[in-house]
Amino acid sequence: MSDENKDLGDKAEDAFDKAKESAKEFSEDVKKTFDTNNPDSGKTVAIIAHITLIGWIVAIIMNSSNKTDLGSYYIRQTLGIWLLALILSWIPIVGCFAFLICVVLIVMSVINAVNEKKVPTPIVGEYFQDWFKSL
Repeated sequence: MSDENKDLGDKAEDAFDKAKESAKEFSEDVKKTFDTNNPDSGKTVAIIAHITLIGWIVAIIMNSSNKTDLGSYYIRQTLGIWLLALILSWIPIVGCFAFLICVVLIVMSVINAVNEKKVPTPIVGEYFQDWFKSL
């Protein structure tokens, strides 16, 4: 019985060491991805900002520690699109189409974020940049 416990302990220790090594590698990858000197870190924030409200909050937190121009731009654009969707949903006839309109705007915005282009949302994008400039 004690040999079995010893073998089990050795296996647990090996698994722990492997997990520790994997966590260290993951930590290095995260540091590299979200480094301000890494040109893709703003792109990552910009893309994450488009993934629901939770993604937008995560993007704000990521961008607060490593401000990037592209990340901030798309955080403002995405906030504007979500608020536009909320406002449009209360208008009786337009509310039916608000979801489709905002999905199209989000898709257009994600495509521009992936291509690292700062293209404002049609008609209201410049206002979003002005209204939410503190983000």
